[in-house]
Amino acid sequence: MRKHKHPYRIRNFFTRWNPKRLLRAYKDQYPQTLRELFENSTMRYGNRTASHYDDGSQAYTYSSFRDTCDRQSYRLSRFGIKAGDRVAILSQNMPNWTVAFFTATAFGRVAIPILPDSSENEITNILTHSETKVIYVSQRLLPKLSKEITDRLTLVIDIETLKIIKKEEDAFQCDGWVKAPSADELAAIIYTSGTTGNAKGVMLSHRNLCHNIMASHKAQRCNHKDRWLSILPMAHTYEMAIDCLYPFYAGACVTYIHKAPTPSILMQTMKEVRPTIMCAVPLIIEKVYRKSIAPTVQKSRLLTGMKKRFPALFYWLVGHRLKKSFGGKLRFFGIGGSKLDPEVEAFLLKCRFPYAVGYGLTECAPLVCNAMVGRTVVGSIGIASYKVEVRLDNVDPATGEGEIVCRGDNVMLGYYKDPERTLKVIDDEGWFHTNDIAVKDKYDNYYIKGRLNNTILGPSGENIYPEEIEQVINAMDNVNESLVVEQDGKLVALVNFAENALSWDFKGEEQFYKTLEELQRKVNSLVGKNSSISEVKAMKEPFEKTATQKIRRFKYKNAKGDNPEHLENKEK
Repeated sequence: MRKHKHPYRIRNFFTRWNPKRLLRAYKDQYPQTLRELFENSTMRYGNRTASHYDDGSQAYTYSSFRDTCDRQSYRLSRFGIKAGDRVAILSQNMPNWTVAFFTATAFGRVAIPILPDSSENEITNILTHSETKVIYVSQRLLPKLSKEITDRLTLVIDIETLKIIKKEEDAFQCDGWVKAPSADELAAIIYTSGTTGNAKGVMLSHRNLCHNIMASHKAQRCNHKDRWLSILPMAHTYEMAIDCLYPFYAGACVTYIHKAPTPSILMQTMKEVRPTIMCAVPLIIEKVYRKSIAPTVQKSRLLTGMKKRFPALFYWLVGHRLKKSFGGKLRFFGIGGSKLDPEVEAFLLKCRFPYAVGYGLTECAPLVCNAMVGRTVVGSIGIASYKVEVRLDNVDPATGEGEIVCRGDNVMLGYYKDPERTLKVIDDEGWFHTNDIAVKDKYDNYYIKGRLNNTILGPSGENIYPEEIEQVINAMDNVNESLVVEQDGKLVALVNFAENALSWDFKGEEQFYKTLEELQRKVNSLVGKNSSISEVKAMKEPFEKTATQKIRRFKYKNAKGDNPEHLENKEK
């Protein structure tokens, strides 16, 4: 048989035109606007399921999703809601949340996502400040809209049924023009109070949000076969960008939980859905470890002995059971929003649990750094995300600590109607100042030490990071969470104990204070002299938190704590 004269050329031809290679090349053509994302995905994945509830209701294919958004946009246009107008979304997680979001952003309007746990006063302020004309609201949260604000809105739409609750008849003029937005146009305004108490309207462009899709895809390759399970509030950029926009780009399916995601319902849903992708805050996995895994190991002589004599077998066995409890198919479990407890992270690493750590801010849409599955380092937030410049500013030569600053297409346009605050965080060269203090190792992994505005100046002028002391306290038995503050020049630990850890009866006062003193002694034996706490105060009620479960520190600077004596006085 005669051989072909140019076998290399033929082999090279088939390599270049390999379907898988072409698909990857197509995938790397990232959209620049949410309109491009909307058009590309709905055309490419038409018959695939885009999202649904865990019970199968409110289901959309990519094709039916596009038709629904087109109809909703036409309805808004008939009432004069044009490109640039604000469309608010106040709802718990559901498929129609994404419909409302694309009805706004894909047609040149601006989305105003609002966290479901916002107070009536906060919602009123957001809608007023943003000059919102339309709101998609769920029946559960409808009572949070005051009559005054409802009367000012052009349209109030039930997000569950997409039916109009209230409309302004005079606005029916059919002059609401729409357009395909450019990359640098405003896509969404995310209001956040953070942990400082001052609400900020973060302006994110189409380029900001699409850049995050690119960074997410480079960090973790996903495709249409993946199954997402959404459990965090979609109004937060972490969930919106990674569990809403990224799966839409990948052509995957997202499942939402119809009922409140209690631990029992969540566990049952994971067994049924068997997700491959999930994102969570550290508190979720830390609770699983402290309230389920650690106590089980301590009570079992077999597991305790196995951990000492056959650690490899022990961690394989526990890791297998842990993955099975999440459905058994998990290949990416994203953790972000706050710092993960090093003890818990070390356990996950030994178990080979497929977790990944990300660091970001609303102002960065949100990814700044990430550590991919299999490349995590205990205590690290990872390396700079794809096409994001990250460095440390004003580095202390003695400690190597400096403020994290970043620059790239992920950085926001600015704070809405607040140029002064914008100039304070974005310098003339485009560097965004995160206010987070960190150090960097020789492999370019970053390690956060604490917040710049949380840093406490010690008696000798040294920096004390309360977050590091809190990690020590939170690892103690019978402690739920803690907060370290400075009061009268002394370090005070505010501690929320586990149920039944303290006797709140006035008769148990002696044991109550003995427990607090014992905790103080244990903590001070584990921290440096400069970080020793002078007093422990018990907090009976859980701390008030943000959407990503960060404690609102500003509310507890002067907290007095609770004790049997105070409680008796309150009852009187």
